[in-house]
Order: sequence, then C-alpha cells, then structure tokens
Amino acid sequence: MTSLLVTGYKSFELGIFKDKDPKVTIIKKAIKRDFKRFLDDGVNWMIFTGNLGFEFWALEVAKELQQDYPLKLATLFPFETHGQNWNEANQTKLAAFKQVDFVKYSFPAYQSPAQFKQFNQFLIDNTDQAYLFYEPENETNLKYFYGMMIEARDYPVSRLTFDDLNEVMSE
Repeated sequence: MTSLLVTGYKSFELGIFKDKDPKVTIIKKAIKRDFKRFLDDGVNWMIFTGNLGFEFWALEVAKELQQDYPLKLATLFPFETHGQNWNEANQTKLAAFKQVDFVKYSFPAYQSPAQFKQFNQFLIDNTDQAYLFYEPENETNLKYFYGMMIEARDYPVSRLTFDDLNEVMSE
C-alpha cells in the first residue's frame, strides 16, 4: 500500500467563492495530471482531511479517476464535529468526504491548539508522502503543517504551485 496525503489552500484563501469559478477548472486539470503520475507510480490510497477548496476539488478528481484506477480514498477528520456549522451547499461537500472507502476522526471535539499538531503528526506518521497546493510566499495556517512535513525524515512532499497552474493554463 502506498498512501498520499492531499491538502492545500482553502477556496477563500485563493479568492474563489463560487464552484463555477474558471480557476477551479485549471486547478482540477493540474490535479488530474499530477494524480495520474502518482497513480502510475503506485499510489493506491489518497488521504484527505475534509477541507473545502483544494482538497474538495482533489477529491472530485480522485473519485473520477477511481473509474480507471484501483484507487481507495480515505478522509481523516481532525474532529467529529468537523463541518457541522457549514451551510447547506458545503454540507453536500462534507457528505462527499464521508462517501469514501474509509472515514475516521481523531478527536471528538476541539479543545486546544495542540490537537492540530498531534493530528498533523499522525497524518505524517501514517502516510507515505504528501501532495499539497501551497507556496511559502503565500502564507496561510498551512505553513505549520508544511513545516512539519519538510522537517519529517524520509517524507516526500510534492507541491502544486501557481507556476504549475500557469503552465497548465497555457497547454
């Protein structure tokens, strides 16, 4: 089994507020290109954490690729209460994260910031590599998780960058 942790920017961090935003099409095209490479290299599990934006778009692409690849999907939520206050449209997306091969949560509810560090360490310790849409120059809270990934021993990290998106757009 080879597992790939998938995470990245949330939609609002990219200035994307509608599902039909043309930027989403470009991002999904890049995800599909990269996912095919991972699958051809032996990845057979993709792990998500249930975040809107990049993770959700990646989940949609992964579900599409399941038709042609022996791919399993998992969502590991940080909290059982994850997404409970989302609006109706986002509840539908949350349901998609729950309609995968494996679903678990780490903690019943949020109690302290230390839980995020523990959750992130668990993800790194229990996946083989990561694929994320993140650039250190465009900093978000993801910087902490990205820093943990970079510091981890023998933990390959592949990033989707804005330059990659420009490349995909010009294809």
